[in-house]
Amino acid sequence: MQGMSARIQTTMPTLPPSSSDGRSGGFHRLHRGIQEWLWDNGWTTLRSAQERAIEPIMDGRDVIITAATAGGKTEAAFLPVLSRVAENPGGGIRVLNISPLRALINDQHRRLTDLGAKVDVPVHRWHGDVRESERRALLKDPSGVLVITPESLEAMFVLRGTSLRRLFGALDYIVIDELHAFIGSERGQQLRSLLHRVEAVARRRIPRVAMSATLGATQQDRMVAARFLRAAAAGDVVLIDSPAEAGELRLVVRGFRAPTSGKDEPEDELAIARDLYGALRGAKHLIFCNRRRDVERYADLLRRLCEQARVPVEFHAHHGSLSRELREDAERLLKQQEQPATILCTSTLELGIDVGQVESVAQIGAPASVASLRQRVGRSGRRGGPAILRVYVSEAALGDDPEPEDALRAELVQAIAVVNLLLRRWCEPPTEGALHLSTLLHQVLSLLAQHGGATAAQAFKLLVQSGPFAGIGPPEFAALLRAMGAKDLVKQDLDGTLVLGLTGERIVNKYEFYAVFVSPEEWRLMWGGRALGTLPLVDPLSDDSFVVFGGKRWKVVGVEEARRIIDVVPSPGGKPPRFGGSGGADVHDEVRKEMLAVYRGSDAPAFLDGRARELLAEGRNNFARLGLHRSVFVPRRADTQVFVWRGDRVHRTILRALQRGGVAVGSTPLTLVFEQCDVRAAEARIRALLDEPLPEARVLAEGVKAKERNKYDHLLPADLLTLDYASDTLDVAGANEWLAEALGSDVAR
Repeated sequence: MQGMSARIQTTMPTLPPSSSDGRSGGFHRLHRGIQEWLWDNGWTTLRSAQERAIEPIMDGRDVIITAATAGGKTEAAFLPVLSRVAENPGGGIRVLNISPLRALINDQHRRLTDLGAKVDVPVHRWHGDVRESERRALLKDPSGVLVITPESLEAMFVLRGTSLRRLFGALDYIVIDELHAFIGSERGQQLRSLLHRVEAVARRRIPRVAMSATLGATQQDRMVAARFLRAAAAGDVVLIDSPAEAGELRLVVRGFRAPTSGKDEPEDELAIARDLYGALRGAKHLIFCNRRRDVERYADLLRRLCEQARVPVEFHAHHGSLSRELREDAERLLKQQEQPATILCTSTLELGIDVGQVESVAQIGAPASVASLRQRVGRSGRRGGPAILRVYVSEAALGDDPEPEDALRAELVQAIAVVNLLLRRWCEPPTEGALHLSTLLHQVLSLLAQHGGATAAQAFKLLVQSGPFAGIGPPEFAALLRAMGAKDLVKQDLDGTLVLGLTGERIVNKYEFYAVFVSPEEWRLMWGGRALGTLPLVDPLSDDSFVVFGGKRWKVVGVEEARRIIDVVPSPGGKPPRFGGSGGADVHDEVRKEMLAVYRGSDAPAFLDGRARELLAEGRNNFARLGLHRSVFVPRRADTQVFVWRGDRVHRTILRALQRGGVAVGSTPLTLVFEQCDVRAAEARIRALLDEPLPEARVLAEGVKAKERNKYDHLLPADLLTLDYASDTLDVAGANEWLAEALGSDVAR
């Protein structure tokens, strides 16, 4: 294939091996049955991470194991975990294995059942698709390993609060799969709360073992993961990295040009589909897309190419909107050795579901993040062969007066930046600092349902003071309880006990209660009483701001928060750039900085094909033509665009600071857009932000409309919602840094 073949480090730096002669120093501690399983399966040695995990896990330490996909993390955790359980047999659930996806649970169940059978430790699974008879049998006679999602564990607390001591009182370990999928999210905060509550039920500390394929490489990044796992004793968490073995990555980024005019079958999409068809047919591959509609679009094009050639259809869709049966059918096709199959998917197959031996991975569009691309690349290159990655990027045809981001070939340059960072082994660090007030409200309701009631002091001590919501003070917690009481979510008995109110009972008694995550809520766009469609909101919204929809830019003239309606009128700014940014996920500062470095560079990466090189050269030429090598300000007809070159949180903060100052400003993925404003006036408006430090995030968030992003945000009082929004979406320190740099260095005019 065209492109580059390189030796890269696919894992983080490793600790020194545990024995100088290369022999396994921990193998002798494993239970005899586990040793026999290793011999029966042809294992002659343990991998470094598997060897080094034995001692701390069997000694009851908290451990985080990091390794690439298919790097043996599951065995690194469960060889010692099951050995310890087998050495001390007894009743009750002994290991709680928490996994983010049902498909992962099914996969883990299959992998662990044979291993557990060697030491007479049964392995059970629990989620909505498991037969009721299996669940009843476990409740009647709890034993062994239970593999479960956070949502199903939540349901146990709500529905079986009085039985939890019998179920979990004998726990030896809690094992968390795909740790990186939880850190920083509402679902992750729910998991942290549930872990703490499990220990409250057991009335003792339970060792926690976590596995992850994607964590930041710095010590600070790892400490974020350690604090997530055990906030009260993060310094005692043992971090085990897999060895820094160089793995070969064969890589190509292919460029395409969109047609100059709309057609029923866009030529760039057809060209990408034909390239995929020619490169992938006849073997097993994964194709990742940033959006579900792209999965469906390319699956349809590839199906039609198969039909035209009168060959069996080998290309199948896989995303969250499809039924479980269709997703599992696609997974089975990928695992069958005798039949070629390629699956087109979103992030649904990004995590460690066993899909068998995949020859290569393709990515359509700029990757959303380095962490995501790293996960996806890890699906290829198993069984010792090279990992193969194909990235497909289509750029807009340029007319006489193109939009700056289209002229810069921003989609391609973002793809190059993400790949560069991947090759340098950089990865987005885990995030922390959000207050997660929606999830705290949820956990208060769950706690009251579990126990039938609790005092405010008891709830504060369990969830906040000693629990995962330590960023909340007593005044904020009291304000939350008052708001919950005002909405009849809770009520207080004469003795001071808090119990569920009628509204709270209705919420808790619904199946939907167990999950804390929701898809972004869609808002309706209206123009003169005519519905234009719906879209989720990411950037802060205020009157006179702008939104991009349907290939046009619209000015906001009103927001009806209760009805989720945004009233707009056409903006004179015209057509927005084709570049869509990250496809929904926040882009990190380092990705935008690397994009800037690519523009300032002169060498073309070896992994680009000929068309991608042409597009990169165009982007660099236009970067110079627009004057971006010396200024962040670009005049655009009657407007001025300001290139921020920072991540979405900083970008969003500057946008909000300008809005708060009464400036009518819009936003694209790379720029701030000042309509009907020349460069001098735009620079003055940004420079005004330097006159005094930006206010704290809470103050910036006060005037933002449409702040509700999480499941129970609509139940929070306005001041707490503002506080929560600020903690999760804004970066004041980063914004102040950018302002000083952009206006105080030679980058500025």
